[in-house]
Amino acid sequence: MSSKHKVKIGRNDPCPCGSGLKYKKCCMNNRSVSSVNIKDKYMQKYKIMLKTEKDVEGIRQAGRLALETLKLVEERIQPGITTDEINTIVHEFTVKNGAIPAPLNYNGFPKSVCTSVNEVICHGIPGDRVLKDGDIINVDVTPILNGYFADVNKTFFVGTPTKDAKKIVAVARESLRRGISMVKPGNRVGDIGWAISRYAEGEGCSVVKEFVGHGVGLEFHEPPQIPHYGRRGHGIELVPGMVFTIEPMINIGGAALRILEDHWTAVTLDGSLSAQFEQTILVTENGYEILTPFDPDE
Repeated sequence: MSSKHKVKIGRNDPCPCGSGLKYKKCCMNNRSVSSVNIKDKYMQKYKIMLKTEKDVEGIRQAGRLALETLKLVEERIQPGITTDEINTIVHEFTVKNGAIPAPLNYNGFPKSVCTSVNEVICHGIPGDRVLKDGDIINVDVTPILNGYFADVNKTFFVGTPTKDAKKIVAVARESLRRGISMVKPGNRVGDIGWAISRYAEGEGCSVVKEFVGHGVGLEFHEPPQIPHYGRRGHGIELVPGMVFTIEPMINIGGAALRILEDHWTAVTLDGSLSAQFEQTILVTENGYEILTPFDPDE
């Protein structure tokens, strides 16, 4: 682990190998000991599970399946399709590939995917809503493959987009890019949200604060939370092995929202359009790796 990380064994601390010597006189240059200590400290202090190489490969494979699922959905999105038909596509493809759709029955969620149309910010429940020309729809996919979770979503145009649809989707895309660009060891969680809100609000849009990114990989939702607003230089320090989502929800109108009677669907209070893009990110030794790699411009 790089010496710039503040969460580390002190030079004069007892060496964790149990030799009885001071760390500087024993295993200070043994990277594996330092890494284990960082992992233990992040679990004890923050409940953050730093991922092993095996974990990362498992999440990466789940991410590939998630992207294949989104691609299949994108090919089918057109005016006239219902959100429940999208759910069927996601469910059947996920199961066919030996995985489990994580949203299904999660805290009572009744479907295998979230489909959020137009004014729906997130957690839209698939049903009989028919997509129309000019709509936008966010499709949020999370498969569990061999025990590993990967979480990704994209907002798609249905038919010919309106001017407002083009704007909010573009701002949401760029917001994700800005957030990801802040991921590297030594930066902090607040840097991510700072970059997102500074950009989105500068474009005249608003950032939803009630819903945040989150750790992911061994469970659907793990610590830490990743707000899409924040103060630069504040929050938990990023270290290699952290895996989390960045998933800014951006409204073209106000940030206020309400939850519908289904207790899941979040919609903009003023009825304005909302868009979102999400990727699962690994903090590496030198920066980041996207474990659900898609080009937001696609």
